[in-house]
Amino acid sequence: MPLQPFSQSRALSMGVELELQLVDPTSLDLTGAANDLLHLLERKPFPGDVKPEMTESMIEIATDVQDSYESLLAQLRAMRDTLVTAGDKLNVRLCGGGTHAFQHWSDQTIVDKPRYQQLSELYGYLAKQFTVFGQHVHIGCESANSALFLLHSLNRYLPHFIALSASSPYFQGEDTLFDSARLNSVFAFPLSGRAPFVLDWAEFENGYFRKMEATGVVSSMKDFYWDIRPKPEFGTIELRVCDTPLTVERAAALACYLQALCSYLLTGAESAPSEDDYMVYNFNRFQACRFGLDGMIVDPGTNKNLSLREDILQTLDKVQIHAGRLGSRPALDEIRRVLVEGNHATLLRQQFRQCRNVKGVVDTAIHLFRGEKP
Repeated sequence: MPLQPFSQSRALSMGVELELQLVDPTSLDLTGAANDLLHLLERKPFPGDVKPEMTESMIEIATDVQDSYESLLAQLRAMRDTLVTAGDKLNVRLCGGGTHAFQHWSDQTIVDKPRYQQLSELYGYLAKQFTVFGQHVHIGCESANSALFLLHSLNRYLPHFIALSASSPYFQGEDTLFDSARLNSVFAFPLSGRAPFVLDWAEFENGYFRKMEATGVVSSMKDFYWDIRPKPEFGTIELRVCDTPLTVERAAALACYLQALCSYLLTGAESAPSEDDYMVYNFNRFQACRFGLDGMIVDPGTNKNLSLREDILQTLDKVQIHAGRLGSRPALDEIRRVLVEGNHATLLRQQFRQCRNVKGVVDTAIHLFRGEKP
């Protein structure tokens, strides 16, 4: 079956998806309340889209297509408020964070949908271990070839989004020493990682995808768990490396930072992407996951070691004018605050030091998602 034609979309338009945790307010463990919550939300209009995810203790929400920080943040806040109200009626709490701090994968139940059941049969225990929570950001592209250009141009900046969004230091009750432990779960899947280096859509569709389809391994783009992938039905590229932040304000800022960066890259201000850029891809990815903003990465063009925090600061200066044109300067201000105060993994570790209990970590995440102080 050929790929769906690459749809037209507004260049640099945005959409955000957030995978959220459903938590029992007494035990603070995950709770399989997705069906009840979704049924309640069906009774009145939801300001966006909401649907089940892999297991019954998680849901995914998605915004409409947005163009600016102000409109994106307004919708995310409206979605959050609707969810919090519905959750309170069911005595269920919601929160962000890339992992739940102490849930056990064996306790989770796969959602009763054909695709998720098929994935469970294929991947075994990995499907339940995929009870992790990410933010996906879509950026509109004017053509399929520009989508592939952006996808590969962004490989150099992928560690920025891992480190800035990192909110999963605890897993199965332990401090993993990673700022983003979530991505280790994602990387276990055989079709994860990076996309093949192809810059022409016809070559991608008729060459790479057709060959993969012929093996029987894939049937659509949904079967690829790449860090960044094209979404032809939306006319977008989809960044998938971010942990779900603890606040919708952070989620909006990350999306608009990506939007401004894409605007900058489309000017041709940097060298065209090449296969050689990926020589340090996994190393840089690991540094961002393990050490967050304190990581060191290698510039694939110069082979110089760079402080990730300093590299983000320099990039913010490069994209500032683009953020101004897009109405997203407040988003960059939020990114700068992260560089000073630390990411959400840092905040959760600070909370653990105060309460000495992983339950306190979950409680903090709940309060922050509600817009409250921990």
